[in-house]
Amino acid sequence: MDIAETPGLWEFLSSLALGERLSGRVASIESFGVFVALDDGPAHPVYPGVGFISFAELAWQRFEEATDIVRVGQRVTCEFLQFDTWNGEARLSLRATRPDPFQTFADDTRIGQTLPGRVTKLVPFGAFVEVAEGIEGLVHLLELAWTPVETPEEAVRVGDQVRVVVTEVDRQYRRLVLSRRRALPPQL
Repeated sequence: MDIAETPGLWEFLSSLALGERLSGRVASIESFGVFVALDDGPAHPVYPGVGFISFAELAWQRFEEATDIVRVGQRVTCEFLQFDTWNGEARLSLRATRPDPFQTFADDTRIGQTLPGRVTKLVPFGAFVEVAEGIEGLVHLLELAWTPVETPEEAVRVGDQVRVVVTEVDRQYRRLVLSRRRALPPQL
């Protein structure tokens, strides 16, 4: 079936405005995103809903499974992002309807500030440290200890409680850069 010829679907999707709030019911959770049956929208001839939320648009915080955020049958209100003319669906954002915790954190944080945190993940180039609920920053390998280390495991382990210094807050890319070395007493 040609989606473009579905009665009412194209007209409905074309009438939506960027940022408009749309409500509906989670119709299906798939490995690539979440379909939403919109209250005021027509049925989709192929998909379980005319609205679609990519995983990146579900929540501000990191999550393992979409079911950590939504469940089939749950009512949601989302923000309209764009008309996907290829699939004939409304691309939606659930997270856009909620305050961004990173921006709130950035409002209350300054460069040079020392914060307590917990190591959440080790990567070849450093460690991620959670300094507030849902707010993680990267401590680069060079900033883990006063003496050079080749792997993050030489300085910290996942779950370690550490003190870090804020060295950069990038609001646009929601990136936080931290230093553990600057929070440690100098090595003589």
